[in-house]
Amino acid sequence: MDSCAVPHAARARSAWFASGIAILALATRAAAAEVWVVTDSHHPVHGQADRHLILDAAAVLEAELADNLPTDPERASAIVQQRLKLGGTDLQRRIGTAYQGIADAWSLGVTKVPAIVVDRRYVVYGETDVARAVARIDQYRRTQP
Repeated sequence: MDSCAVPHAARARSAWFASGIAILALATRAAAAEVWVVTDSHHPVHGQADRHLILDAAAVLEAELADNLPTDPERASAIVQQRLKLGGTDLQRRIGTAYQGIADAWSLGVTKVPAIVVDRRYVVYGETDVARAVARIDQYRRTQP
């Protein structure tokens, strides 16, 4: 046997194994066309998702804007306006995204966090691992006609 054959064969097996894992990962992800995570800052969820809807993001932004405001309403209003202006389009985008997330979660009927939603139709509550939730949904879908 050629001495180069063994390392080459090992590399080939390794390459096939790696590509098999990649294909498996893609197949799992392909079964779920769209994955959304609905949660808050107290319930972190791990894994890849198309969207992360953080339901308390708007409250966090509002608290940042209201931080250390004076008691005088006119001065407080002027400071908030200044903070909004300094935040620019990035802050406007963050505020819009935060409130859109709340509206989208509400429209899906999500009632608890964390929730992982697949294809805007299937939901798993309480799971903090996206891959496990998607696997549970895929298993359910295979058993349903």
